[in-house]
Amino acid sequence: EHGTERAFTSPLNDEHRQGVFRCAACDNELYKSDTKYESGSGWPSFYAPIEKGAVETSTDYKLVYPRTEVHCAKCGGHLGHVFDDGPQPTGKRYCMNGVAMKFEPKE
Repeated sequence: EHGTERAFTSPLNDEHRQGVFRCAACDNELYKSDTKYESGSGWPSFYAPIEKGAVETSTDYKLVYPRTEVHCAKCGGHLGHVFDDGPQPTGKRYCMNGVAMKFEPKE
């Protein structure tokens, strides 16, 4: 329902092992651990999806200003938002809800 957990409450914030972050609803692969970085925002942040087509975006007008919402390309589940203040090489900050994802460590 497009909600967001409180900042700094997701255990995925502190997940630093190698692996893949997947959609909690449908198991779709979303982000590789090597694209995760510490943004200071309080939510798991990534600079790029695992591959083109893994996530989709739409415009969210719920606040005073428009934001770009990110959702799972497979099931449509709300994942978070993307902003243009991330690190290179993309300059993007995919600020994701931890409850919308699960982590699969590399074996």
